[in-house]
Amino acid sequence: MENFSFEKWGSALVDSKLTFYSNHPLQPTVEMLKTIYSCIDLTSLSNTDTEKTITEMVNGVNNFKKQYPGFNNVAGICVYPNFVQTVKKTLEVPQVEVVSVAGAFPHAQTALDLKVREVEDVYKYGADEIDIVINAGDIIEGRLDKAEEEVKAMKAAAHSAKLKVILETGAYKFDADIYNASIVAMKAGANFIKTSTGKMSPAATPRAAVIMALAIVDYQNATQREVGLKVAGGIRTTQEAVLYAQIIKDILGKSRFEKSSFRIGATSLAKNVLADLNQMLLNGDK
Repeated sequence: MENFSFEKWGSALVDSKLTFYSNHPLQPTVEMLKTIYSCIDLTSLSNTDTEKTITEMVNGVNNFKKQYPGFNNVAGICVYPNFVQTVKKTLEVPQVEVVSVAGAFPHAQTALDLKVREVEDVYKYGADEIDIVINAGDIIEGRLDKAEEEVKAMKAAAHSAKLKVILETGAYKFDADIYNASIVAMKAGANFIKTSTGKMSPAATPRAAVIMALAIVDYQNATQREVGLKVAGGIRTTQEAVLYAQIIKDILGKSRFEKSSFRIGATSLAKNVLADLNQMLLNGDK
């Protein structure tokens, strides 16, 4: 790809950053955990989801401010397309986005016209943000132009909704593939690039997040357009979330550590962050 190459960074740099984070972990503060909570896309993508379970999840968001008046709510609620309208009719609080997966999630293995139609449909249902999956096979085989054209088509179908492009980084054997997939997604118009679907292992990894953040730096330097980073899949503990916050602050800058630039797709993490926050407040921590 013209002007973009992982070689300028190299795997040794990624290794050194991961070693630094391991040896110099950030210590969580109350404000940091509040920000992490506000960056969560509360997510339910299970084959056992029902209108009842999704409604219960949304009502938890509706009632959040009554229990935690000093905290900001989650950034979004992420569901399958058939529950977008359930979220829309149940959600009562402002500034929480309705997020839907689409485009043959989680594998992206169907005809492009079907992917595009699903993206168009969830936009019509009222999704504010749409999470799609780039075709990992195209990236692995070097068909980068084809992958880019598919994402462009889905970006057009998303209209005014923000598009988050999932790379499924666990599918790639080489760091350069993660970097290339990031650049392809951003060139095609992604508003966020996202680590994984959470449907394969490994899901989110600090290594993938570092590589994606480096790609964002290169793309932003070349185009002056900011793209966000979303990490998702298997992130459950507060300390794991703090590590991703450290990556964002270090590579993209402290100003990018907020929900318009950083998201965490999670379910149990939200409860764990709140529990740790409450304990810190009881201890008088700052």
